[in-house]
Amino acid sequence: MRKKIIQAALVLVGGAIGLLVLPSFWQLIHFSYQWIDNNITDFIIGALLLLFVSFYLVDYIDRKLSDVERYLSTKNPLTLLIGSITTILGLLIAVLISSLFVNSKIFLINTVIPILLMLLLGYLGFRLGTTRTDEWKNLIPSFNRVRGKIEPLQEGEVIGDKQLEPNYHHYKILDTNILIDGRIYDLVKSGFIEGTLLVPNFVLYEIQYIADSADSVKRVRGRRGLDILNKLREEQIIPIEMYEGDYEDIKEVDEKLVQLAKDLDAVLVTNDFNLNKVTSFQNITIFNINELVGALRPRVLPGETMHVMVVKKGTERQQGVAYLDDGTMVVVEDGQYYMNKKLDVTVTSALQTDAGRMIFAKPTHATKPIE
Repeated sequence: MRKKIIQAALVLVGGAIGLLVLPSFWQLIHFSYQWIDNNITDFIIGALLLLFVSFYLVDYIDRKLSDVERYLSTKNPLTLLIGSITTILGLLIAVLISSLFVNSKIFLINTVIPILLMLLLGYLGFRLGTTRTDEWKNLIPSFNRVRGKIEPLQEGEVIGDKQLEPNYHHYKILDTNILIDGRIYDLVKSGFIEGTLLVPNFVLYEIQYIADSADSVKRVRGRRGLDILNKLREEQIIPIEMYEGDYEDIKEVDEKLVQLAKDLDAVLVTNDFNLNKVTSFQNITIFNINELVGALRPRVLPGETMHVMVVKKGTERQQGVAYLDDGTMVVVEDGQYYMNKKLDVTVTSALQTDAGRMIFAKPTHATKPIE
């Protein structure tokens, strides 16, 4: 349907061009047949020419319109509103300037220059409105708290009947990985997180991009993140807000999250090991779910025995790898000899890292003395 509308528009444009250009063309070639040199014929000839060209252009124009739609769908309504207003202002300025040239009899001055001015100033107006959104929001005080920049809460400030303590952070910023992981929903539902969850728009756009990926694995992960976000918003277990501001001068999402956490004095909730390491040097409070899971796991002491199944080879010679029910990796010495077999092992040591827990063990019968 859209392709037919594009072709119809091109036909009308062709007819208009025929009415504008063909009379001068007939005079140029000294063609004076009245039954050809008239408005109706000029319109039909121009329309037919553009109709022929439209069969080659319609697919290209349709793709470009789809690209424009996808671009606009990623922008929030306030950005589009401001961009539209500044575009209209740019066009009005172009019309005012063009009024100086319309009385000229030179085609280049009275037609081409006004068109170029409208294209240039309209584009500049749109870019000015869409790339300086934060500064435009500052002109509207009501957006500073609800829709635009959220001011950090100060120590001692009262929310309802509660006064903030020095170690309390009202906003908990969720990053892309924590939404895709999904455990944040169970954690919120259990009541271990208080305050207000904050989801920046640039995180939402990244999840949408992953959900639209051609890779099926990434697409499933992205859609899972969107489902978790929708569940948090619908069930309203704790308050959740969208942060519509952005940092245009910062390209990486992780860097934007770090800067936002600094500006709002907020806690950054993540399970990204690398982001956790980077922020540890920047005086930002991090809530790493992997660390919480590690703290809640039962401690394993050397000398304890457990029953496991070796499922794959280890990185070192003759090592085997097994897993506990909670996903903890158990590295079994000489475990390659017991591949896909269950055996009793004795814990020799355990290593706890931010990425998880590793247990080192050896077969229990190997620790017994020879009788």
